[in-house]
Amino acid sequence: MPIHRLNHAVLYVRDAEISAEFYSRVLGFRRLPMEIPGAVFMQAADSTNDHDLGLFSVGAAAAPSGAGRGTVGLYHLAWEVDTLADLAEIAAKLTDERALVGATDHGTTKALYGRDPDGIDFEVSWLLPADSIEDHAPTALPLDLTKEIQRYGANTPGGVGVSRQATTETASR
Repeated sequence: MPIHRLNHAVLYVRDAEISAEFYSRVLGFRRLPMEIPGAVFMQAADSTNDHDLGLFSVGAAAAPSGAGRGTVGLYHLAWEVDTLADLAEIAAKLTDERALVGATDHGTTKALYGRDPDGIDFEVSWLLPADSIEDHAPTALPLDLTKEIQRYGANTPGGVGVSRQATTETASR
């Protein structure tokens, strides 16, 4: 049985309440009424999942993650938005929070990289519509969001599963 998508992520954080406020303010996640002491469950605005994000408090004395800097571990999670206007809105919120740590043009995806209050990295990306994909080799160039909005339009819906489709089409050539 093949996997279709990521259903939810659970993060250990110093304080689930502080993290929940951040994810609500910046990414528009809403808190769910699930009650587990020291935990907060959240759902993305347009999600049909039971929950998309679980936050479990481990206490203020928790050391920062060493993942990628000396220990193995998860680098980041990636969430997808529908339009470049959505991506621009999140870019502004991340900038206001001083949480924007990168913006990359990967060819078929336009990505922002953020960091939450515990230093956990995440990505928010917009995928090119399937009919806009030509022969895009993977790239890692600086993202010029204004230029991409001029090119594709602020409210053009992004592609769903474009990365997989592009890989399949390229492999079959």
